[in-house]
Formats: sequence, structure tokens, C-alpha cells
Amino acid sequence: MSANDPAAAFLTEANELLDQVEQALLDLDFALDDRDLIDAVFRGLHTLKGSGAMFGFDQLAGFTHHCESAFDRVRKQLSPATRELVAVVLAAQDHMRRLLGDTSAETVAAGDAILERLRAAMETSGTCEPALPSSRGWQLTFRLPPEAMANGTNPLVLLDELRALGEAQVVALTDQVPPLGELVPTECHIGWSVELRGDIGRDAIEDVFIFVMDDMELTLEELGALPTEDPPGTDDEAPDRAPPASDPGSARGRPANDGGVPGKASDTVRVPAERLDLLMDRVGELVIVQSRLSQLAQAGAGAANQTLHAISEDIERLAGELRDTMMVLRMVPVATLFGRFRRLVHDLARDTGKTIELSTEGETTEVDKTVMERLADPLIHLIRNSCDHGLETPAERSAAGKPPAGQVRLSARQAGGEVIIEIRDDGRGIALERVRARAEAQGLLQPGQAASEHELLQLIFHPGFSTAQQVTSLSGRGVGMDVVKRTIESLRGTIDVASTPGLGSTISLRIPLTLAIIDGLLVRVGTARYVIPLSAVEECIELSTEEDQRSRGRSLITLRDQLVPFMRLRELFSSDINPDTHQKIVIISTGSDRVGLVVDQIIGSHQTVIKPMSPVHCDVAIFAGATILGDGNVALILDVAQLLSLGQQQEERLRAVA
Repeated sequence: MSANDPAAAFLTEANELLDQVEQALLDLDFALDDRDLIDAVFRGLHTLKGSGAMFGFDQLAGFTHHCESAFDRVRKQLSPATRELVAVVLAAQDHMRRLLGDTSAETVAAGDAILERLRAAMETSGTCEPALPSSRGWQLTFRLPPEAMANGTNPLVLLDELRALGEAQVVALTDQVPPLGELVPTECHIGWSVELRGDIGRDAIEDVFIFVMDDMELTLEELGALPTEDPPGTDDEAPDRAPPASDPGSARGRPANDGGVPGKASDTVRVPAERLDLLMDRVGELVIVQSRLSQLAQAGAGAANQTLHAISEDIERLAGELRDTMMVLRMVPVATLFGRFRRLVHDLARDTGKTIELSTEGETTEVDKTVMERLADPLIHLIRNSCDHGLETPAERSAAGKPPAGQVRLSARQAGGEVIIEIRDDGRGIALERVRARAEAQGLLQPGQAASEHELLQLIFHPGFSTAQQVTSLSGRGVGMDVVKRTIESLRGTIDVASTPGLGSTISLRIPLTLAIIDGLLVRVGTARYVIPLSAVEECIELSTEEDQRSRGRSLITLRDQLVPFMRLRELFSSDINPDTHQKIVIISTGSDRVGLVVDQIIGSHQTVIKPMSPVHCDVAIFAGATILGDGNVALILDVAQLLSLGQQQEERLRAVA
């Protein structure tokens, strides 16, 4: 199925529609009488059903029809919206996703139970008194988005449908028509004011605009008791009329996009993600070739070489600009990630019987697409832990003097070349005494062994470690946090934990903005060259021959009154080349952990295009990837997290010997 396949386009749009329906349902769960949310759910289901039938997804269309009918009754105020109905339609929405890719008899049959729950929910919800139609009529004003006609919406058809409802008096609003020189013929800049008389229900008017409701402006007011005079400026003398203020009681008056006026359809282009990946690969190759050209230009001499050097500098500048532009294209806001967790928290609250409120902050923070995709699973596990282990039950919270509703807060912010994502809860916190007891029971700590709070908290990432007193369907087996840590470290990120008993815990993830191209420090060990991510480099110091001899067997240096362990990469890589006279120590750090790496030479900074390791070498933990240098040779990229772990183990051994 190609990207130009209409069915593929439908699948993409269907998933987006289902995302919108899910968000509206989650909002509706907290405001069951919100008509805007009810209409949004109905429109989403209605569009999904119609489009599904058009593209041959008959099973999806047939199943969606039942949910659409249920919400049609709610929309027409024949039945109330209930939390049970919201829960059932959320489950139905999951089933619709499955039907997009699997129409086997087993999958289709699984929908019968959901439909049975839907019927039960509608029967138990009772009925409402239907809203009486207005006996006098309505005054409405509407403006379509500029690209409405280009998208196939004919405003004259909408006006005809309004006229079919009753006696209509239409006034065109031309105050927003631009000067002739700036007028785009395909854009719609005219608004309309319509006085519609007769026994007409509000729903009948809204149905006219059902497929453009999200992008348009619409105000709707019931006509007064007394007959109104003809609106001024009708027919031939219709003056320009400023649009009336939005009805504060009607969300129809606000644009669907909080950013204000909706953008032109031509301002955005939907591009398949794999094309961006391919383009990123090409930019990476260009950066490598540019590096080779720069090296050639620096090696030559003479007038011809000066020209080559000038061309090399121009290409370097252009390649840098192209790389920066490409990096921006791959950035996506974390809102797309955070939005997934509303449903997760909703389901966790139901499963645990707790009241949980999720709040988010910094949703406009952007992260590379690849990083975002790999963050989803670790965050799901951390949120599940916070909800299941961290937050107390309403009774426990009341006894502790806390509000019954537990708080889980997701936040994101950028700091330099990193994004910091925090998961914070106001639950019971991590009991360090239980962590210690469990660690001693598992042999991770000796009884009475000294351990700092940081060291104790890091134990929760040990495989098989759990302080849960009982295993639930959600957590407690101790098989998740170690995976979370490995995933974060594979992203060249770090994870920190802070906890206060009785007040809650905060888990902070520090993630690089991108995994495609990084700034690296190129070093030489023996005859081989390696790249250290520059973001992890703290400083470089010289290791004299005397100090090298003095530190043999100890591998600790004193740096500003602190002992820092260091490793000789020559020994780690089993190099048999004699060391340089003046070796260097590159101090790398993540968080509060530091370790020194002894190298023969620091060559300089290097734009590093990260290439994956071959399947044969991918299990070598201390390398995060490889890159191609300007001379065509390959340099391995050191994995900072793994090296720090090795350094800590070495330090622990030295302390044990001491």
C-alpha cells in the first residue's frame, strides 16, 4: 500500500479522527452536559462511518453506526450522556482501531459484546425532555474558513439549506474582503448574517454546518419575543457589518484552533515519516562528503587550493543550514505524546478505584520524531507506577490530610541540547527503608552497608527489584523499571529519581533533542579514533607521565578536591601501541556521575552523523554507533552511560579494596 493509495490516506485520517474522538470523550467524562463535546464526538463518529463506507471498510462503518446513533440521541437531547456511555464508546473506539487493520471473523465478533454494553448503557440512561424548538426563530452569523471553497464547501448550498428550514433573510458581510490587488479568487472572505423565522430547533441549524463546524465561526441567538424590524441594510442597501461578538454561552463562536484564525490549507503539507527519514539520511551523507572536501582543501596549497577552500567553506555553510532546517522538520511537539496518556490515566483510575487527575505542562516543547516514538513505552510504565504504587486510595489520602484526587503531572522543557521530561505525583513517595530491606533480601546490599539516598533510589532500576507487597495486573513484578532505564540510556539520556515520603515522587528524564546528528569530540587511542558526545564532555585535562605512573593500580585523580575515577581506553580496547607522552583525560558526566577517559590525543570537535552498528557488533555495549570521518575511515561513538557504569563499578572495587 503506497502513500498515494486512497485507502492509506483514509487509514491515516481515520486514526486522527479516532484520536480526536478519544480526546473529546475524555473531556466529556468530566463535563457530561457539554454540548460542544457531544457534538464533536458525534461529528467524528459520523465522518468515520461515512468515510469508512466510501473506502470499503464496511465492518468499521457498520459498527460505528451504532455508536453514532447513540450519540445522535444524546445530541438531540433524547438521552443524557452518562459516564457509562462514555466508557463504552471509549471501548468501542478501541475496537474501531482494530477494525481498521483486522476484519477477521473473530475480531468482528468481539464487537458484539461492546454493542450489548452500549444498548444496556442507553437503556439505563433514561430519556430527556426534548428541547422545544424556537417558535420565533434565530439570528445567526457565520463565516467559513478562507479555504472552504477550495476544500469543496459551497456556501450557497448552506444558505439554501437554511432557507429550507424557514423564512430566511440573508445579509452578506463584506467587511473582511481584502483590496482587489490582494484578493485570492479561491478564498472565501464573505460572512453572512441570517434571520431565520419559524419553529426551528437549534440542532436543525447546527446540522447544516456539521462538516465545517470545527473550522468556522458561528454565533446563534434566539429571536426576541417581539417582532423585530427588518434588519438594516438588507437587499440593495446592505452595508458592511462588523461580525457580532461571539456568544459567550456558545462555544460555536470560538474557532476550533486556539491559535486564532485557521491557517490556509496550503500552509501545511502532509509528508510520510519515511520520506523525512530518507531525507535525513541524505543530509547525513552530505555532511560526510562536506567533511571530506574540507579535509582535502586544508591539505592542499596554491591558488587553486584557495578557490577549493572557498568553495569548501560555502558548502560547509550550506550543509550546516540544510542540516539545521532538516532537524527542525523532524521535530514534533510533545503534546502528541502527552495526549496519549489521558486515556491511560482514565483507564488506570477505573482499574484502581482511585481518583486521578492528570495535568500537563510544556506541551509545545519539541523533540526529534525518533526520540518521541521511543519515549512512549518508558513513560507509560512510569505513569502506571505512579498511579498504581505512588498514589494512595481516596480513603488513605483523606486520612493523610490530602485531597481525595491524586495528582499526576507531566511536564517538558528544553535545556540546551536536551529535553527534560518530568513525571511527578503527590502520592506516598518511595519508602527508602523498604527499598533497603528488599535490596538486602536480594543481596544487592549487605546488612548495614552504607548507601546514600541516591544510591538507594537507583536500586529501583535493578532487574527484578520491586517493593510492591502484592503483584497486581498493573505492576509489582519488578520487570519494568530496568527496561525503562535501558531504553532511556539507549537514547543517550539519563534518569533521576527524587522522592519525599508522604509528599510524592518525581522522575526526571533528560533526553537529547535528536539522535541523527550530534556534536562530538574526536579523540585518538592508539591508531584508532573515537567520538565522545560533546554534550557529555565536562572538561579535558592533561595526564603527565609521572602522574600516570603514580596512579597505576589506583585510577583515581583529584579534581577540585573530589576523587574522580578514570579509565584508560587503551587498556579497555586492548591497544598494544605505546601511549603518547602527554596523554589527556576527558572528563564526562551525566547528572552527578563523573568519570575520566584517558586518550592519547584530542583531535577536536566533529559533526557526527550517527550510523547504527552492524548486527554483528550491536551487542557491544560501550559503543552507541559509528560515524564516517572525512578521510573515509570509520570512528566508533562511545556510549557515555555504559562508560559511566563501568567507571562506577571500578570505583566500587577500589573502595572495597581500600
